[in-house]
Amino acid sequence: MPLDDTDRMILNRIQSKFPIARRPYKKIGEDLGLPEDEVIERICRLKEQDIIRRIGGNFVPEKVGFISTLCAAKVPEDRIDQFAEIVNRYPGVTHNYQRENAYNIWFTFIAPSMAEIEENLNQISRETGIKDILNLPATRVFKIKAKFTV
Repeated sequence: MPLDDTDRMILNRIQSKFPIARRPYKKIGEDLGLPEDEVIERICRLKEQDIIRRIGGNFVPEKVGFISTLCAAKVPEDRIDQFAEIVNRYPGVTHNYQRENAYNIWFTFIAPSMAEIEENLNQISRETGIKDILNLPATRVFKIKAKFTV
């Protein structure tokens, strides 16, 4: 089902300043002139259609006691979907995307320690058979706001 104007309004509204409230979808509905039930129904549908990947907070990992790293893997074209599916099962993976490069799958990983990240990367390697996975911890962090007008 293609996006309609109401879907676009909701997507534009929820990308930043998500309401911290007992009933956030009611607040979003009030902001957009929609009933709470319709907001929830549409968001659920957009999630089922993989238009919305997740709804959750973004934190600076180091400020809450976590470590983050960027990872890159060389994955044969015919195994990209399987590799991505396995990587996405790990709760510490926040982004996972394909690039045009020898290292064609890039993902970020957050965990309480680098040892945990390394163990997870070893487990991913064992599960997928992909041996060439780079762990590229940040030496300097740059944060950009990614908001897309839909």
